Amino acid sequence: MVEIGRITGIWRYPVKSMAGHRVSTAEVGELGVHADRTWAVRDLEKAATTSAKRLAGLLLCTARYVGPPPPEAGPGHAPEVIIEFPDGTEISSSDPQVHAALSSYLDRDVELRPLPPIEDRDQYRGTMATASDIHSYFGLDRDEPLPDLSMFPVKKLAELSRYITPVGSYVDAYPIHVITEQTLQTMAGLAPGSDFDVRRFRPTILVDAVDSGDSPETDWCGGTLIAPDAELRPLLPTVRCVMPSHAQYELARDRQITRTLAAHSRHCLGVYGTVARPGRLREGDPIRFRPADHSLIATTAGAGAARVKRLLMKAGTAAISRGVQFSRR
Repeated sequence: MVEIGRITGIWRYPVKSMAGHRVSTAEVGELGVHADRTWAVRDLEKAATTSAKRLAGLLLCTARYVGPPPPEAGPGHAPEVIIEFPDGTEISSSDPQVHAALSSYLDRDVELRPLPPIEDRDQYRGTMATASDIHSYFGLDRDEPLPDLSMFPVKKLAELSRYITPVGSYVDAYPIHVITEQTLQTMAGLAPGSDFDVRRFRPTILVDAVDSGDSPETDWCGGTLIAPDAELRPLLPTVRCVMPSHAQYELARDRQITRTLAAHSRHCLGVYGTVARPGRLREGDPIRFRPADHSLIATTAGAGAARVKRLLMKAGTAAISRGVQFSRR
């Protein structure tokens, strides 16, 4: 194993689609960073959890916990959170007026909802998106092709066609999101007038990689990132929706962000992943890399199955383009 970089940033997002806060250390487990996204805004008309893909104004709000999240924070146990609106006014999740305040700000009938218990699966379901919705999510015109989603496992595509978010979480697809400073620098070089601020892309961790390549994290997919007290497993590139281009807390709207990603990286920036070994991540932690262990026999035996899998993934992508709900960060 070789050292491939160091963690230079860690983020927690108390409320889905609102600005989060940077932390120096974080416990990580099966659901990702402890107490990440324990609240979300629910669209009452659609009877579903919503995000900044539909209500971009959420990105201009900030959220912070009143105190350190307790060990039980998670599904069914959402700690009190303070929401700050763009005009500086604040309101607590414990205030009965929080729903009216959010509805007035967003000009939409909404409620602030805690992360439901895992067994309450119906609360994770939502309404089907239209083809127009999906093109809008990715900032595309109706006649433009959707991004290639065939790298997603069939099981994940099936899950996200049934639920707005994975059961037990308010993340969009996977609990961990890794970005390198090198990738942000590469994209900034392709669009000198744009600010590829890491906060636009809402990662779990930012890594300063030893590799000076254009996008080092994509080479980590399938392997394991090993910190001193936790391990992460990068799985696949993060396909970006239009959200990074929206105006956000302290960041102006910039449509060129989405256009640059579409033109130069097939809409991707960063990688999604899971937690391979629960533990603690710290800013400054060195990261080592262990490649995937594929034997020649396993690779040969799995070749036929892999071809079938790719076909099924493409079928899933086609289904999404016909209107199946698929959620992004």
